[in-house]
Amino acid sequence: MRYLYLLLVLCALSACASLKPEEETLPQLPLYVHDGPPTLTLFTMINNETDFGAHSGLMVSASQRVIFDPAGTLKHEVLNEHADVLYGVTPSVLDFYTRAHARKTYHVAIQTIEVSPEVAEHALRLVQNNGEVWSAHCAHSISKILRQLSGFEGMNITYRPQKLRQAFSQYAGVSERVLYEYDDDDKSKALREYVAELALAQATE
Repeated sequence: MRYLYLLLVLCALSACASLKPEEETLPQLPLYVHDGPPTLTLFTMINNETDFGAHSGLMVSASQRVIFDPAGTLKHEVLNEHADVLYGVTPSVLDFYTRAHARKTYHVAIQTIEVSPEVAEHALRLVQNNGEVWSAHCAHSISKILRQLSGFEGMNITYRPQKLRQAFSQYAGVSERVLYEYDDDDKSKALREYVAELALAQATE
């Protein structure tokens, strides 16, 4: 009977071990450190005709600069994305991100606030650990992350990008600029132009 009990225990332990998920192997991701102060930047993509907020993104400038682009559709091998986070956000990548969203049908509101290094690092960890987001949950996921940060505890959870933009604007120190461009509505064309510019820049280095 004792041997049967030991056998059952060993089987249970081996079963537990087999159920343990394998640790995810993260891809090799680039790192870009911005030389400015730690900041949070909220992007809101807005329809030019209806003023309806179509999408939200959050850039975090901490020990590295990333863009949390929940359920974003801007995908290409030159954009280093993992789990809805864009890594290696150099000035050229940032320029491309904003200009690809600003076109004849949409403009982009860009709101920035300076935060402490501790808040920026907390935000960085939260976006990295959030995981991929369902479609139409961009503002919801960002507002939930902001609410966890010191100083932003009063942030209302919302699914609407324009509501998030309005709530973010209420915090002291937020600056805003709006980007209008009138390129073709097809983002893939902007992406092809960016890839061509990147290749040219690399060839002349």
